[in-house]
Parts: sequence; C-alpha cells; structure tokens
Amino acid sequence: MLEKIKELIGRNDVCVMATVSEKEPHCSLMSYIADKECREIYMMTLKDSKKYRNLRENNAVSLLIDSREEESGSRGRIKALTVKGAFARIEDEAARRNVWERLLEHHPQLQELEAAGDVEVFAVKIQSVQLLDGVSDAFFETLD
Repeated sequence: MLEKIKELIGRNDVCVMATVSEKEPHCSLMSYIADKECREIYMMTLKDSKKYRNLRENNAVSLLIDSREEESGSRGRIKALTVKGAFARIEDEAARRNVWERLLEHHPQLQELEAAGDVEVFAVKIQSVQLLDGVSDAFFETLD
C-alpha cells in the first residue's frame, strides 16, 4: 500500500495544505515536490503570508493530495491521500538552495513568488498518511 501512496504523491504536484492559528483553520492550494522516499514534501511561500505565520505559530500541517484530475469520469475511483505532518524550515543553505532550484524547475510559475518578496522554502515532514481509495477502501499508516 505504501507504494500506491508514493505513486500518488509522485504523480501529483499540487495539494491543499491546512494550517491552524488560534483554533482557526486556513487552507491553501500549494505546488510541491517530494523527496525520493516520499517522507518530506517541499514547498515555498512568502514570509508575510497567513499560511507562513500559521506555520511558525503551530507546526502541525495537514495535506490533501488526490487523483480527481485523473479520474474525472468516475468519482467513485478517486484516491484521496490525507497527510499529517510537521512544518520544518530547511536550515542547511545548500539543501535549501537545492530544493529551491528543484521547485522552480518543476513549477516555473513560482518564479513570481521569488520576484514578489521574501520567500521561505520549507519541508513538511510526513508523520502519517491515510489513503481513501474509492468511496470505502481506506488505509492508515504511521511513519517513523
């Protein structure tokens, strides 16, 4: 089942990220890339955004990655992956630069962010995943 999850993460490059601040949820549509093991998902955002302020205040993150574009003709076959994770800044400058370059290569539209101001490149370290395959087949896994 973990291979199905890695495959879904790898086939997609956009997710919904939910953050929270003062008990108020906030959702953002985010472009992403993942590491080879699909243990970390990388994104970038402006440092003066609501999502970034939320992440700094509370590092709990939830992501939703799904197959709705692939399964547009049959909603009963859509796969939906809920990822529970933790926000982590990328402190190592070489690693940060590498992720930055990979993000811009895969998502050229993010160059607008780069031009707009102070940008943070960050990781979501995956703690657990729940895959809903169709309307009733569910799988949950905690990652260590």
